[in-house]
Amino acid sequence: MTTTSLLAAAAPSGGASFFIQTIPLVLVFVIFWFLLIRPQQRRMKEHQAQVAAVKKGDRVVTGGGLLGKVTKVGDTEVEVEVAQGVRVQVVKSTLSQVVDPTAKPAND
Repeated sequence: MTTTSLLAAAAPSGGASFFIQTIPLVLVFVIFWFLLIRPQQRRMKEHQAQVAAVKKGDRVVTGGGLLGKVTKVGDTEVEVEVAQGVRVQVVKSTLSQVVDPTAKPAND
């Protein structure tokens, strides 16, 4: 018996080896899906719903870090009062957070 015939007999078929090699890649993708992608999508949906439901009187944090109170709500823009008599127009999609009015500050 030659060495090539021994190697040919020991090697699995081409289709089976391809399937066995792709199993780890599929498992890694599934793990990433459940640990990273799915929770991120859920957080994005919650944030979009929170921003879409913003109303007059809500306290918000803008993307630039400004904290203020909503005085007027439009379709795509929000007017935020950041200081007494100082109002700025902000695009709704740049709001990073709607602050819970009942939340107590950490230092009080």
